[in-house]
Amino acid sequence: MLPRLLITGKSGFVGNTMVGMLAEARDPGFAAIPEESPDLRDCSAWDAFIAAVKPDAVIHLAAQTFVPESFSAPRRTFEINCFGTLHLLEALQRQKFAGRMLFVGTGDVYGTVAAERLPITEETLPRPRNPYAVSKLAAESLCFQWSQTGDIDIVMARPFNHIGRGQNPNFVIPSMARQIAEIAAGKRPPVVDVGDIDVTRDFTDVQDVVRAYFTLIEAGRRGEVYNVCSGRETTIRDALVTLGKTAQVEFEIRQDATKLRVAEQRRIVASNEKIMRATGWTPVIPFAYSLKEVFDEWTDRASSNV
Repeated sequence: MLPRLLITGKSGFVGNTMVGMLAEARDPGFAAIPEESPDLRDCSAWDAFIAAVKPDAVIHLAAQTFVPESFSAPRRTFEINCFGTLHLLEALQRQKFAGRMLFVGTGDVYGTVAAERLPITEETLPRPRNPYAVSKLAAESLCFQWSQTGDIDIVMARPFNHIGRGQNPNFVIPSMARQIAEIAAGKRPPVVDVGDIDVTRDFTDVQDVVRAYFTLIEAGRRGEVYNVCSGRETTIRDALVTLGKTAQVEFEIRQDATKLRVAEQRRIVASNEKIMRATGWTPVIPFAYSLKEVFDEWTDRASSNV
């Protein structure tokens, strides 16, 4: 019988991809627990849930991940991301969980990093600049503490930007892809509303990210944190241009003030050397392929009015 894997937040972007990849794999390694996990804010529900499902491993994805929302609702963000993680840990401990947990944090914890200090490594001092990143760093610190003083084997991941089918259009790449697909379908005027597109980001395909999480469950070291990233720096403008060429449409670029972030980091590129050394993982899916996948999804939606 395959080990039982609990994926919190499995209905989200990464979780849904993970469940699909496990279902398609010839030798999946894990059997995903089919039950949907409770609200992270409900402590008593987690005790009952863990007692019922008896997981052998946990990948903790569930979180409030949208940065603008963390500014408008910081308390809710902390209740879900930080205290929700505590509720999960307490439930696992009370049910004598003996497997491994992967906590999925965020590369956003590093905050502003000077250009001369790029690429970002795990030794870079975190300086989070939004409530989302602060809440995730607090939860990560909690997981580290439990891995050292408690009975739970925990590994931590810091993923950077990832893209692919199924991502919420509030995020930059699907937002642009959606607008361009609708322009190509004649459903909106040829104007794409954007935030600051002259920043750079480190993008990894969501399927590569999922593979990284599986390798960390298998080969990561207890109490260690690992960047999950491509190691490549890409401007949002270049991604927009590529999407336009894919669609074969021309459009005006219009800056939307509501899409601008407070405390924006101008350049982001990170090092994936630590996870590569520890697990052998390396990203294999080209960025251009990922962009086309996102664009094709929104083209399908535009044609079917979804």
